[in-house]
Amino acid sequence: MKPIIAGIRGYAEVNDEINGRFLSENKITVTDVNGQRYLGCALEKGKTLEIEGTAGNDLAFCLNGGKIILRGNGQDAVGNTMGGGEIVIHGHAGDALGYGMRDGSIYIRDNVSCRGGIHMKEFKDMKPVLVIGSSAGSFLGEYMAGGTIVLLGLGLKRGEKLFGTHCASGMHAGKIFVRGTFPKENLSPNIKITNLTQQDRKELEEYVGKYCRYFDADHDEIMKKPFRKLVPETSRPYANLYTAD
Repeated sequence: MKPIIAGIRGYAEVNDEINGRFLSENKITVTDVNGQRYLGCALEKGKTLEIEGTAGNDLAFCLNGGKIILRGNGQDAVGNTMGGGEIVIHGHAGDALGYGMRDGSIYIRDNVSCRGGIHMKEFKDMKPVLVIGSSAGSFLGEYMAGGTIVLLGLGLKRGEKLFGTHCASGMHAGKIFVRGTFPKENLSPNIKITNLTQQDRKELEEYVGKYCRYFDADHDEIMKKPFRKLVPETSRPYANLYTAD
């Protein structure tokens, strides 16, 4: 089928056409995207949306099992509150990537801005995964309540930090796998750094393998550098900030 051309059309008009086409099609391509918002919202399992261009805020909001492939950059709140499915971005992503995501996976080829993975959470078999190819801004993993973040640090320039300040601030569950060296002073005081277990390595291999397939990266080269795991010291990081009468 012919692709949908977004151009300078309003986001509501573009989304109406996408939703209409999905009534009879399982795979749709949208080209010439110029910041249109809410693309792929609540997309269900068995549906695939391919996007070419720069997607606006709340791409894949409440994604519900579908797959979104973005060949370009995403703005803020990609994967906001997603409950399943997969997002693959061949570029960068803005603030609050994966905000409150409860399940599914997001793969970012390059870097993300601030508050990536904020409020990620898991429940039983619902375990969200966020894989970032390059660097992350401040407050990565803020208030994490579950799930996994993988930060690969690929292509960093001399002097460029792997993540910004206040990493894992308020984190009380979940884990962050970090490749290579990183600024320990930027970590939340509640976070401890540990070596990977055998189960961790098995899990990490799966995520790195997928990243390499999606973005044609060198698996062996990535795994040459050691990984460390960041986890919270306590499930109540702010307990001492409150008093009882």
